[in-house]
Amino acid sequence: MAAQLLAYEVADLCLGKPPLRSLSASSATVADALAALKSTGDDAVSLWSCDHASPEKDCVCVGKICTADVVFYLCREENLASTAAALKSPATALLPTVGGLVRHVDPSASLLEAIDLILDGAQNLVVPIRTNPKQRKQQLGKSTLFSTNHGSREFCWLTPEDVVRFLLGLIGLFSPILTLSVETLGIISHDYSAVSYRSSARSALEALQRSSTDQTSVAVVDESGSFVGEISPFTLSARDLMACVDSLAPVEELAGLVGPYGSCSSSSSDDELASPTTPLGWAGPYVGYLGQMVRRAEATVCGPGSSLVAVMIQAIARRVGYVWVVDEGFRLVGIVTFASILGVFRDCVE
Repeated sequence: MAAQLLAYEVADLCLGKPPLRSLSASSATVADALAALKSTGDDAVSLWSCDHASPEKDCVCVGKICTADVVFYLCREENLASTAAALKSPATALLPTVGGLVRHVDPSASLLEAIDLILDGAQNLVVPIRTNPKQRKQQLGKSTLFSTNHGSREFCWLTPEDVVRFLLGLIGLFSPILTLSVETLGIISHDYSAVSYRSSARSALEALQRSSTDQTSVAVVDESGSFVGEISPFTLSARDLMACVDSLAPVEELAGLVGPYGSCSSSSSDDELASPTTPLGWAGPYVGYLGQMVRRAEATVCGPGSSLVAVMIQAIARRVGYVWVVDEGFRLVGIVTFASILGVFRDCVE
């Protein structure tokens, strides 16, 4: 099994991936990052240490920025008084303080090496896109508002979702393990963020920022501990944020945008998200409370007895990196993440 996995390279997982759009860490501002997210429609924009004209070896990706990062930054106490000044701050101020979330990896690195990096805390692997000399010359001649060229090369993201999706295609190698329950495998984590259903939206910002760094969401529970739904830091769109900023609405209202308006990984219309068929689509009349924010957000859940393969398919189908675990009474038990799933596959080859 190990030999078969070692035969796969990181480049095998990057076929067809689009090149990263980027900003220069030395000159870009918060406003530039927001403009990039708005104009490109990308899930995120990468921040690089180079100015796109540097030699290849000097180009290093220092982080990833999505709309949630902008919201959390503007909602800081010191930035509430002057949104205009905050938007002029360096884009590097948006980066999380946790290191190692973005790592460079060679396209010839093995799949196991990529898994090890993710288990070590990496959330995005930056991989050079293999091109021939003619393609590279064409790339250098392109002129775009937000560059995809870094020292004569283009790069792409490789995420835990990409790796899990790829491993699902190798189901034959892991057939005995995939049928075991997440409880049997011991991968249900109790390390997650949760808030009360009646908490104010503003009070959830710290939990949302932490879950954003972890690439998860914040669970919302009622007084009895029953799972009501979730608030995802990734259900933000640059369109809605810009509408708020452009209209000079109070910055406090940015917190209200952490709701079902879109996603950093995919976008949906209000009508789709407001569907009455949503299992968790109910909320009380708590204006200004978290109940209002989870009303149309459909969380992905499973039971402790759910098989590993079922959980993998659920997460991939919903484009999330985790699945909430609830018992028969819908009380929150824990969470299963892509990292814990990859840990199971890694243990299989040792």
